[in-house]
Amino acid sequence: MAKLATIWDGLPRDTDRPRVTVVIPALNEEKNLPHVASVMPTDIDEVVFVNGNSIDNTAEVARQLWPDGVHVTQTRKGKGNALACGFEAATGDIIVMIDADGSTDPMEIPRYVGALISGADFAKGSRFIQGGGSADITKFRRLGNWSLNAMVNMLFSTKYTDLCYGYNAFWRQALDVMRLPATDHPAPQWGDGFEIETMINVRVAASRLKIAEVCSYEARRIHGVSNLNAVKDGTRVLRTIRREFFLARRSSTAVRRNVRSAGDAARLKTEQAS
Repeated sequence: MAKLATIWDGLPRDTDRPRVTVVIPALNEEKNLPHVASVMPTDIDEVVFVNGNSIDNTAEVARQLWPDGVHVTQTRKGKGNALACGFEAATGDIIVMIDADGSTDPMEIPRYVGALISGADFAKGSRFIQGGGSADITKFRRLGNWSLNAMVNMLFSTKYTDLCYGYNAFWRQALDVMRLPATDHPAPQWGDGFEIETMINVRVAASRLKIAEVCSYEARRIHGVSNLNAVKDGTRVLRTIRREFFLARRSSTAVRRNVRSAGDAARLKTEQAS
């Protein structure tokens, strides 16, 4: 077995090291969790495990694997709500989001942390840059991802190469611009589903945070069947892009209007003074 990754290999021991939290949302993933735990870097500060009301032994297996972890149950349905619940419980300076099915490799976490330490606000995983790849994505999903990716780059002046990939990491301050749906609301919210990743990526970009893409290899899930529905979830992603574009335009218009109002008030004050 390969040597487990450690986050801080190569850094001086006296380096001021931020705390790193890994958030793992899971729905019926009891068979995959042992693999995820076996390749987790040895010096992760905190694991936040979010159980999505699983009907198998996911919650019990997770508590056995991470007895010192933070274990929460999501408040509604969907990956987006699970992530929001996990982020809410996380206490680390850096938050990493990975999947529980074995498709995202925890041994890549040092790459993400390194990008953040080097100055990025948000480290975006990409399967489509040098060093990345996927054993799981179909031709149909690849085409859909490419189309949605091109749309976001055009509308938001971004340079993403992999919009719909959920392996990301960020400084916890970035949560302020993500504005995720409140976890205590009983009714379903927009952002509760797989569209959460697009919502996060677009809002981070619209807020002009510094983004670094990190190469990542997506493996096939080890056991079970994916909860992703390419057509249904792709449609939600498309609607999310549209919603976020018009929200950004309204916000930009409001800012310009406020700037003009402030300028008019300053000119009036100057005229009255003279």
